Amino acid sequence: MNMIQAITSALDVALSRDDTTVVLGEDVGYFGGVFKATEGLQKKYGKTRVFDTPINECGIVGVAVGMATYGLRPIPEIQFADYIYPGLDQLVSEAARLRYRSAGEYTAPITVRTPFGGGIFGGQTHSQSPEALFTHVAGLKTVIPSNPYDAKGLLIAAIEDNDPVIFFEPKRIYNGPFDGHYDRPVQPWSKFAESAVPGGHYTVPLGKARTVREGNDITILAYGTMVHVALGVIAESGIDAELIDLRTLVPLDMATIEASVKKTGRCVVVHEATKTGGFGAELSALVQEHCFHSLEAPVQRVTGWDTPYPHSLEWAYFPGPVRLTEALKRVMQD
Repeated sequence: MNMIQAITSALDVALSRDDTTVVLGEDVGYFGGVFKATEGLQKKYGKTRVFDTPINECGIVGVAVGMATYGLRPIPEIQFADYIYPGLDQLVSEAARLRYRSAGEYTAPITVRTPFGGGIFGGQTHSQSPEALFTHVAGLKTVIPSNPYDAKGLLIAAIEDNDPVIFFEPKRIYNGPFDGHYDRPVQPWSKFAESAVPGGHYTVPLGKARTVREGNDITILAYGTMVHVALGVIAESGIDAELIDLRTLVPLDMATIEASVKKTGRCVVVHEATKTGGFGAELSALVQEHCFHSLEAPVQRVTGWDTPYPHSLEWAYFPGPVRLTEALKRVMQD
């Protein structure tokens, strides 16, 4: 399975196991979603469990909060993460606070699926990476898979979780892996993204990172598409780097990060979002707090530029192999 197929399979499993699970969003029904992640689900489960909504993100999330309070387990899709902002108040002020403000009487088992990031020439309004906004909100969980196996397992775990989860799907790798270079085909070593995906039910626990590659020279912290960029750089640079795929930003597996950085003594963080206020700043601070006496060099961040998303300069905006290689060499020289 590619990632789209794995996500469809996860939704199929969830719908088949729990009659309270419903899927809603723009074009998710008959059309099967703009990326075809919900294709065939309405035909299989009917229009009351997989249904289209108006183009109204505030309404989509608000209805999902009401459904969750009533006892359902909604999975709203926001067609692109760039359009999630009208629903932000419902997520921050309602979904994230529901368990606390009701003293545990109500929960908000909502999983908001949304494609994020660039790589499809979507321009300024179809390419943003707003994950850091949600990690700042107490009560929300933030999940970002990097491969089909994790995408299915993490999505099922998110759906079965009783708290609200924002599930960001890196659309650059929806249809298969790549080697970190945006202008050439997949290389055969990129097996990490080609692992078999079981057809039935399984979960990947939230809050547990994955060590993609063990190494001794430096720790690379990445998630989503940037895991593949890092894999490509490691394969070509000759640097014995340890690569950690965070998988979930909240809850964060700090134990795995700390153990890796204390072993290598060096750390580089890479993410696609803009640098200022990005999640890399939080990771850098945490590494400094937990691993200060083990660090041999300052933590480096490799990120998108602090500019509006540039349509015509998309590949220059991405933190690609050249910039990540330069950062690794700088840290190794310190």
